[in-house]
Amino acid sequence: MVPRMGGNHGDKARVIQVLLFMSGINTLLQTLIGSRLPTVMGVSFAYVLPLLSIINDYTDEAFTTEHDRFIRGIRTVQGSLIVSSFVNIILGYGRAWGELTRFLTPIVMVPVVCLVGLGLFARGFPLLGNCVEIGLPMLILLVISQQYLKRVHSRAHLILERFALLLCIGIIWAFAAILTVSGAYNNVKTATKLSCRTDRSYLMSSAPWIKIPYPFQWGTPIFRASHVFGMIGAALVSSAESTATFFAAARLSGATPPPAHVLSRSIGLQGIGMLLEGLFGSLVGTTASVENVGLLGLTHIGSRRVVQISTGFMIFFSIFGKFGAFFASIPLPIFAAIYCILLGIVASSGITFIQFANNNSMRNIYVLGVSLFLGLSIPQYFVMNTTGDGHGPVRTNAGWFNDILNTIFSSPATMAIIVGTVLDNTLEAKHVNDRGIPWWKPFQHRKGDSRTEEFYSYPLRINEYIPSRFL
Repeated sequence: MVPRMGGNHGDKARVIQVLLFMSGINTLLQTLIGSRLPTVMGVSFAYVLPLLSIINDYTDEAFTTEHDRFIRGIRTVQGSLIVSSFVNIILGYGRAWGELTRFLTPIVMVPVVCLVGLGLFARGFPLLGNCVEIGLPMLILLVISQQYLKRVHSRAHLILERFALLLCIGIIWAFAAILTVSGAYNNVKTATKLSCRTDRSYLMSSAPWIKIPYPFQWGTPIFRASHVFGMIGAALVSSAESTATFFAAARLSGATPPPAHVLSRSIGLQGIGMLLEGLFGSLVGTTASVENVGLLGLTHIGSRRVVQISTGFMIFFSIFGKFGAFFASIPLPIFAAIYCILLGIVASSGITFIQFANNNSMRNIYVLGVSLFLGLSIPQYFVMNTTGDGHGPVRTNAGWFNDILNTIFSSPATMAIIVGTVLDNTLEAKHVNDRGIPWWKPFQHRKGDSRTEEFYSYPLRINEYIPSRFL
């Protein structure tokens, strides 16, 4: 996105530093006073369409240099993030989001959590296929080492279960570096070079050794109403996707489903994080990382302390740019191979919610089937009919209205929430036992289950000093 905005390699390095810095800050906040689940806050792709709208608005304007166009664009992004963040803050700390989640049931959670993983299928094998000689060995090696070799010996079980991923990344990364240095990709297509080479991003040469992100580093934010409304749509989508990810994280970490008040405060805090991102000049907002939840299920490490320690590394790499640029040289097909496994784990965790409802009920089968299919089919239609410059199927004279609808309908998890919630709460809703309500309802309340306080209470007795509406 940075080159399309007019930025150079140095601008790209600074943007990545800010994104990594804010991901670390927001992750630390969420694990301390937000969801309290071991989840990482990462970049949200829901902001792509509003970002493209901003880019398009400045494409035809005359600027002295391309860098000036980049600065103008990112200042507009800042203003849009700052204003739209208050939507999440109000929905969260006003408890409206928690009240909305009370309409969710195990029947709704099956397609929602499934699609928060399956909806990212384009990041799996389609991306891996761009460089098969790197991606496929990574996928095969990870499956063999993490699932088969660990069963050879009891001591190998613990080591490979937790560290096989790092070992495989190191081996395949070194293999990719050897291919790059040996000239294997000197005479290939540009697309292949971008996917396979370890020096494709030019970040090592352009990233500063030390650069501390600070507020308004790009200049004074620019506020334009049309772009603010587009960002509001993205903020709502990222909130819906975060909610689904929180349920998946709770399921895989062994925690009880997050109750309404926890979801409210986590979305409110996500809004505060979005406000900070706007102040510090981030390019997009953040959402709960689906990939991290899959990693939680893969390694069986569900400790929030581990995630909190990892935020220190995220902040370190964001400040010392050369170190972060070094790790950014990992070819994307390596990550794609990892996503093939991690996203599959998240999707399968959603299927487990069906055990709490009657899976022999034709009514439930209907709700599940329609929600799953439309949750995949509708976003696929919008993605297929969205042009490279971000113009989706909804094309009215109001650009902000287009951005909102195109963003919402392009999100599989959001569509699953909408379709599933409507069907489940209107179609023979009186059959509460078939819907799993007796099992589900206690977890929606603060004191519905004795374990809820253990999992989600604030640390260090902070709750004694915070008004109850923010707990």
